[in-house]
Amino acid sequence: MATAGKPVKKQLKKQIQTKTSFTSPFTPNWSPLPQEDMQFILKTLKDKLISTGLEKKEVKVFLPWRKKKGKEPISTPRVPPEVSQDEQAPLPTGNGWTDVAARRQLAIGINEVTKALEKNELRLLLVCKSVRPKHMTSHLIALSATRGVPACQVPCLSQSLSEPLGLKSVLALGFRRCSSKDEEVFTDAVDAIEPRVPALDVPWLKSGTPELPAGVGEEGNGEARGQKRKLEGESEVKESPLSCSLQPLKVKRIIANPAKKRKTKKKKKPAN
Repeated sequence: MATAGKPVKKQLKKQIQTKTSFTSPFTPNWSPLPQEDMQFILKTLKDKLISTGLEKKEVKVFLPWRKKKGKEPISTPRVPPEVSQDEQAPLPTGNGWTDVAARRQLAIGINEVTKALEKNELRLLLVCKSVRPKHMTSHLIALSATRGVPACQVPCLSQSLSEPLGLKSVLALGFRRCSSKDEEVFTDAVDAIEPRVPALDVPWLKSGTPELPAGVGEEGNGEARGQKRKLEGESEVKESPLSCSLQPLKVKRIIANPAKKRKTKKKKKPAN
C-alpha cells in the first residue's frame, strides 16, 4: 500500500487545467435612449410590421395514433370510402414567413446580426436591453462603430416585436441595405428612426488628426515650409491630450502550474 504522504500514480498522471483571465481595459457601454424616443421607435416598428403583414407561421400537424405491429389483430383490409373532390378537406398551409422578400431585408437574432455587421450589410441596428448576460451584445458596439452603422439599445424590444413577428423573442434586429431603394420595404421606418438613435461612445476608436492652421509655411522655400509644417504638427500632437484613458489591467487569479517538473542537479561525487 502507498503511504499517505506520497502521491499515487494516478494523481501524478492527472493534470490540473489552470487558466488565467485578465480584465479588459475598455468598458463598452450602450448610449442611453430617452423615453420619448424609445416609445416612438417601438410604435413605428410595430405599425410597420403590422402593415407589411410579415409573420412566421407554424402549423402543427398531429399524426394519427397507430398500434404496434405485434399487437395488431389479423383482419381483412378495409377499403376507404370514396370522397369527391368537393368534400375533400383543405390541406393546411405550409410553415414559413408570409413575405419572404421582406424577411430577407431583416437580420433577426444576435448571430444573424453579427454576421451581417461583419459583411457591412446593415443600415440600422436595434438591440433589446433585457439580454442577459450583457456580454452577449457588447461586441456589437465595436462592430457598429467601425462600420458606421447607427445602433442603440431599446428597452422592451423583444416584448413589443415578438408577437407581431410570430417569434418567441427578438434580442436583436437589423435592417439590411438593398441594391435598389425601390425594393426596400422598411425605408420609411429606418429614415424616421435614424435621427433618434444616439451616437455610440467608443473613445478608443476616435482618431484625432491634427489640422494645421491656415497660412503656415506659405512664405519661404519648399524645404523651409516642409520643416515648419513638420515642427508645427509635432508640437500639436504632443500638446493635445489623449482622447481616451486606459484603465489599469488587473489579474483576477494566478495559479502556479503543478505539472511542471524541475530537474534537480545531481551532486558530483568527490574524487578519491
